Amino acid sequence: MGPKCMGRARPGAGCRQARQGLHPASGRSGHARGRLPSPVHASTSEETGKWAGGDATAELPRLVKAALGQEVDRPPAWMMRQAGRYQKAYRDLSAKYPGFRQRSETTDLIVDITLQPWRSFKPDGLILFSDILTPLNAMGIPFEIDETKGPVVDDPVREMGGLKKMHVIDFDQVDFVGKALTILRDEVKSAPDVPAILGFVGSPWTLATYVVEGKSTRDYKVIKCLCDSDPEIMHALLSNLAESIALYCVYQIESGAQSIQIFDSWGGQLPPSAWDTFSGPYIKSIVSQVKAKYPEVPLTLYANGSGGLLERMKETGVDVIGLDWTIDMGDARKRLGTDLSIQGNVDPARLFSTKEGISAAIDDCVAKAGTKGHILNLGHGVMVGTPEESVAHFFQYNRECGQYKK
Repeated sequence: MGPKCMGRARPGAGCRQARQGLHPASGRSGHARGRLPSPVHASTSEETGKWAGGDATAELPRLVKAALGQEVDRPPAWMMRQAGRYQKAYRDLSAKYPGFRQRSETTDLIVDITLQPWRSFKPDGLILFSDILTPLNAMGIPFEIDETKGPVVDDPVREMGGLKKMHVIDFDQVDFVGKALTILRDEVKSAPDVPAILGFVGSPWTLATYVVEGKSTRDYKVIKCLCDSDPEIMHALLSNLAESIALYCVYQIESGAQSIQIFDSWGGQLPPSAWDTFSGPYIKSIVSQVKAKYPEVPLTLYANGSGGLLERMKETGVDVIGLDWTIDMGDARKRLGTDLSIQGNVDPARLFSTKEGISAAIDDCVAKAGTKGHILNLGHGVMVGTPEESVAHFFQYNRECGQYKK
């Protein structure tokens, strides 16, 4: 039996019948470094037009249409961290393959884990199971992920000499990402309601926090002090990262990703003026480079704690701004306008509530977002311990009760 639609009045919607300056760095040449492999899904201009935007809008998944501001029948929905430890299927697989990097760097496992929420919940978007740090190894920055401590970079970069080990991304070292994206596109292409395949990257600033600090941190003292004491090092590091991340975005698109989310996860830790110097310009450069090649592939920018940065985030040129749960959707829409799509932003903790509470949160979010240019999501990732039945209700309620009023 389907969810009971709340029937709350929303502008334009109702329940069922009544219901959205880079500092460039030069990379070293080498085998597969900085040279993109031959595109898989964008092999011809005709094919590029079909899946990357172009003129064949009827063939685009609902999520891609919404990201581009096109008309859709209801808000598409997916969740950050929708594949993860809250799912029994993931925990069972993790028991068999205990290393996170094994799970996130083995093509077959990436595909299987990415598809787990699709099998269970049928979201409108499937985000690649990976990690924002995955490309670092391919740039000359080795790292490990401790199952309890998180990411560890044994040789952090804190002086100019440390940049000598960096090079432009070597795609041979991340080929599992490209292969997985290609397989995922093929796996879901015949579904009755085809989901969008989503790639993602970390922003240069967010990646730099790990490269400089050497680990996860709560206060960012080392990197913030380096910004003040030797900004030249920071700009050189951020330039190197931005160069490779732009190429990595294109690589994911040409492997099958239909949209890319840029996680500036720790951008909200910067004062706005510092964000203008150490994060925003590098994101803008990435967006510019990707858009020069694939102008119709939507790019989303998400930053946790970004209430003070929304207008600045819009200036990067992305198509979608991802909102965390601390920002009122109505306020965000007023600040950002209607010429930009928005994503979010139900509080992840609401998934521990009753079905009625979850439904009410969705209704409030969708009503304030409006009937165009909205992708329903949480304001952060799915929390460990979240009941699977709550996630199921989230998606089912939106499918059955989220139709926009004609």
